[in-house]
Amino acid sequence: MKLKIAAALAVASLATTAVAESHAGSGDVAAGEKEFNKCKSCHMIVADDGTEIVKGGRTGPNLYGIIGRKAGSVEGFNYGDSLVAAGEKGLVWDEASFVAYVQDPAAFLKEYTGDSGARSKMSFKLRKGMEDVYSYLVSVGPQS
Repeated sequence: MKLKIAAALAVASLATTAVAESHAGSGDVAAGEKEFNKCKSCHMIVADDGTEIVKGGRTGPNLYGIIGRKAGSVEGFNYGDSLVAAGEKGLVWDEASFVAYVQDPAAFLKEYTGDSGARSKMSFKLRKGMEDVYSYLVSVGPQS
């Protein structure tokens, strides 16, 4: 019995490590933290237990735990229809989708959903440091 429990814990530990490594970004965490200053006018990062990692605006959703999350799914946040539709089509935030989205949110949603009329409530376009911001979000998320 003890052997089965130990084996189960070992498997769970490996799975957790694999998930964390699968989300690890290719960018620089320190540069991403600095670049996130552009994001915090609209977004905050607040852990599930209420710990304020980055105090920011409330125009955009809380970005804590965004990595690996279905798009448009933070409970209580009023997302645009196109982002919700993208989530319903299977959009889960990984490095590739995050980087593409923050460069041009509306264009990304049009392509992802196949809807030429798709719109985004996020008008800001991040022109550089996308991978760095992604890596920073990984570093402050629950999977870190």
